[in-house]
This record gives sequence, C-alpha cells and structure tokens, in this order.
Amino acid sequence: MAQTLLGLIIAFVTLEFIISSVLSWLNTRWMTHPVPPELEGLYNEEKYRRQQDYMRTNKRVSLIARCVSFSLTMVILLCGLLGWLDNLCKSWTQVPVLQVVLFLLIYNLFNTAIALPFSYYSTFVIEERFGFNRTTHKTFWLDTIKSFVVSTAISAALLGVVYWLYLTFGQQFWIWATLVMALFIVFFSMFYSNLIVPLFNKQTPLPEGELRDAITAALEDFGSRFKDIYIIDGSKHSTKANAYFTGFGPKKRIVLYDTLQDQMTNDEIVAVLAHEFGHYKHHDTFKNMFISIAMVAINLFVFSLLVSNPDLPAALGGTAPSFILAMIAFSLLLSPIDILLNPASNAISRRNEYHADAFAAQHGHGETLISGLKKLASHGLSNLTPHPLVVWFSYSHPTLAQRIRAIRHGNN
Repeated sequence: MAQTLLGLIIAFVTLEFIISSVLSWLNTRWMTHPVPPELEGLYNEEKYRRQQDYMRTNKRVSLIARCVSFSLTMVILLCGLLGWLDNLCKSWTQVPVLQVVLFLLIYNLFNTAIALPFSYYSTFVIEERFGFNRTTHKTFWLDTIKSFVVSTAISAALLGVVYWLYLTFGQQFWIWATLVMALFIVFFSMFYSNLIVPLFNKQTPLPEGELRDAITAALEDFGSRFKDIYIIDGSKHSTKANAYFTGFGPKKRIVLYDTLQDQMTNDEIVAVLAHEFGHYKHHDTFKNMFISIAMVAINLFVFSLLVSNPDLPAALGGTAPSFILAMIAFSLLLSPIDILLNPASNAISRRNEYHADAFAAQHGHGETLISGLKKLASHGLSNLTPHPLVVWFSYSHPTLAQRIRAIRHGNN
C-alpha cells in the first residue's frame, strides 16, 4: 500500500509540474496576441519590446527554477530522503515535539537554500536590468535571514502546538487545532502590519498635506474614518508601487507605498484607495478569513482520520510512525483537490476585485482608477495579453482590459 501511495504522490507532483509548465508555455505563446483596444497606446513600440523581453526573461528563469524543484522533489521522494531525515531527527532527541521542530527547521533550510539563487538572480540581474531593483546586497541578505527566522519560528510554533494536541487528545486533536489556527489567523490579520512589516520596512504616519486631506475627504464620503494612514518605504526594495488596507477593528490602517507618490497624482491614489476600501466595505477580509478557517478545519478533520495510518509515513521512506511525515504525505495527496479548487478560489477573488472596482466607480473614481491602474501596469511592465486559460486558472485579479471594460460598462 505504501508503494501505491508513493506512486500516487509522484503522479500528482508530476501533474502539477505539467500543468504549471503548460500554462507558462501558453502565456508565452500568447504574448504576441493583439493588445486589447482599451490598452492601445499604453506602451510605445520601444517600451512594448522591453516588456516582452522582461516577460520572456522571467519565464526562462521560472522554467529553470520549476525544473530544478521538480527534479529535486523526485529524488527526495524516490530515495526516501524525508524518511531518512525523520529518523535522523529522532536520533538527536527523544522529545517528540522537538523532533518535528528539528525536522521542520532542516526542511525549511533546504527549501530556502534551493530558492535562494533564483531569488538573488531575479533581484540583482533581472530586476536590476529592467530598472526596478533598489535593494542593496546588505538589505537582501538581512531580509532573507529575517524572513527565514520569522517564517520558521511561526510555522515551528504552530506545528509544535498541533503535534502536542495530537499527543494529548489523539484523534480529536483536530477540534483544538482548528481553534488554535483560527485564533492565529485572526491575530495575524490584525497585527501583521504592527509586528511583521516593521521587520522589513519602515512605516511612518502620512504627514498633513494635500494627499492626506484628499484621502480623509474620500473616506468621509465612503462613510468611514481611518486615523491610521501610513507611508511604507517600499522604495528601499523596488520602484514598483502598491497600497492596501490591513487589520480590522482598532488595528485597521491604510498603507501606501512611497513609490505611489512618484507615479500617480493624488486623485489617482485616492481612486486606488477607493478600490481597496471597496474590499473593506464588502467585508472581503472577513470572508477570506472565514473560508481559510473552514478549509483548515476540513483538512485537519480528514487528516485526523488518516494520521495513524502507517502507510503515509512509509510512502516517504519512514520506518516508524511519524506525525510530520504523515502530514507531508497527506498534503501531497491533496494536491489534485488544490488544483481543482484553484480556479474556483481565483474566480471568487476576481469577482471581489470587480466589486471593489465598482465601489470606486460608484463614488466617482472610475476614470481616475483606470488612469492609475494603467500607470501601475505601464511602470511594472505588466503583461497586457495573458492567455485566457491562464487567467481562468491562476489569476486572482481580472486582467487590466477586463477591469477597464467592467468599470466603464458596469459588467461586474
């Protein structure tokens, strides 16, 4: 049975690799498709060639990274290296929770090491070549270390607690684990901007002036007031711009990248925030949190039914019962379901984006939003002609042309 499960896992990993490769190939072939009429003139001839070059360069590096990851995954699965790592961690300590934490630490360290050369090349070769990069080598390495430490510490703490709950409550652990994960999701949503962002970026209150006055007036028109409006020094990493609402309740705040002010007028920034406020007004954050918690509960419940099956760790080379190996095998066996759910979740996300755009348009910011989105796309060398199948399968946002049509004609 373990060999059958291993065969299924290999088949599913291969299927994911094939699907992602085919979608990437379709997108590349679609690059020369005529630009939608809504976007004509967004790029001049020279800039359009540059955008095509940027996309092709990223696609090539992405293909190499995907092939390396797939090849290493096959070696790890076929050689039973995860089982070997599990036995190694068990030989170092007799404390069960510490065993899974050590496993996670080494596992994350390996994955970070594999991704690091591609991240470095993307930042200091590709992004540098096309004028986006502002990250120094010191900042890059510090951010890499901090990101590894923070992500590993959080995941290790959660995994350790979930494993302890399993040791304490047995098959019923999923109930308590769901509660823990739900509390974490809510806490993280509230305090992400206060606790995590400052580790990587500096946030300062937006100073008094025309922009703050314009934002405050717009928020009053929307029927809300936000005292916390911050500027984040995104320019220390990239010239690309963004804006978002974060948190809820007393911890809600607006965050603007400082690069926005270099690329947009105040009216366009307000229009972008009108879109973001549309998400807030439609309670998209709470809906996404509820969906996330529900999915966690379902996965944990199903996993609780299978966690004691010795064939799960054995499929990954385990020679004894192992919670962490069972969890990894279970997640790999779930990949076809994730593939099927991906288009559905992205369709819901795109619908929410349309509704947020409509909110901005209903408050008189439609055309300025279009103008702002065009500037963001132009500056970021965005792909104007993604393949429809790629959009359906993996785009969480509608294409720029689709958004413009919906804003102007109300087709959302």
